[in-house]
Amino acid sequence: MSQFNQSRHQYPRGPLDLMRKVYRNTIPETRKELDGWRAAAERIPNEELRNQALASLRDKQFHCEGGTVYALPDMNQRHILIPLIVSYQTISDYLDNLCDRSTSMDPGDFRLLHQSMLDAVNPEASPVNYYALREEQDDGGYLHSLVTRCQELTRQLPGYEAAKPQIQDLAGLYTDLQVYKHIKPELRETALLEWWSKHRHRTPQLRWNEFAAATGSTLGVFMLFLAASDGHLTEEQAALIHRAYFPHVCALHILLDYLIDQDEDRVGGDLNFCNYYDHVETMLDRIAFIVEMARSDVRNIPGNSFHRMIIEGLLAIYLSDPKVSEQQEVRAVSKRLMKKSPMTRVFFFAFSRWIRKKM
Repeated sequence: MSQFNQSRHQYPRGPLDLMRKVYRNTIPETRKELDGWRAAAERIPNEELRNQALASLRDKQFHCEGGTVYALPDMNQRHILIPLIVSYQTISDYLDNLCDRSTSMDPGDFRLLHQSMLDAVNPEASPVNYYALREEQDDGGYLHSLVTRCQELTRQLPGYEAAKPQIQDLAGLYTDLQVYKHIKPELRETALLEWWSKHRHRTPQLRWNEFAAATGSTLGVFMLFLAASDGHLTEEQAALIHRAYFPHVCALHILLDYLIDQDEDRVGGDLNFCNYYDHVETMLDRIAFIVEMARSDVRNIPGNSFHRMIIEGLLAIYLSDPKVSEQQEVRAVSKRLMKKSPMTRVFFFAFSRWIRKKM
């Protein structure tokens, strides 16, 4: 198999180089993009839609700031990659807010809303009325603008056609998850298990809750956006990247997110995939297994040291969150995982704590 055009992708040389470039380059440009979407959200006529759009931008800004790390290896294309990642993640965060705090429990409504994410990664799609099955309608063109912005940017990626099938696969799985996890609580587990039964052959090493977690991450899509900035990308290489990120890197990302949110999800009655382990030791063993599988998977793609830093950074960022110290079981898991911590993760752990004190 031919290799990627390495002249296009200049991966950070180490954690110090990565963090320097993040705080010097990607975060300022990400925040500028978010300011533009915040101004658009403030003009949404419908109060409920406006409130949820603004809340998602306020409370989930770090999702975009973390996602745009995937622009670092091709800074010559950051004028495409950063706004594309921000726009796509903003759709995800906005819809998550709408569904979590929904005035509807209609799976058809949730699927139609998330059709916007499928359209966003299909430059040929024509946007529709994504609110057609819910009471709130008038967003002043906000969601359409996000979708068409993604479409415009994907058209500018020279390798997008090679990456498109793999991106659409991940976007489709993400859409399914968002439908099943937001329906009536008494129906969720049955729907998720039936869905998993159709896909379990793809990830036989994972339990149903771990597969579901993997489908909830956007990291694989962001990595494929980066890969598509290379006009020499082939469909075989895109498939290799898909396999490197899905399921293990993606599962780790979302399981860590759920890990630290267990207490607040119990209080709010929200679905949490970490609550399906029968014992804390089981949860620890399964997360540790997924960590090792993720590390192994990324060895097969170019820039493997960069992807390894992503994995260690995920562990550090989530395990350094103040929520960890407030939950005894989560604290125990964190300590066990950190005992095996390589120096890269120690660096990110210390850096994450320092950054939080500065915020």
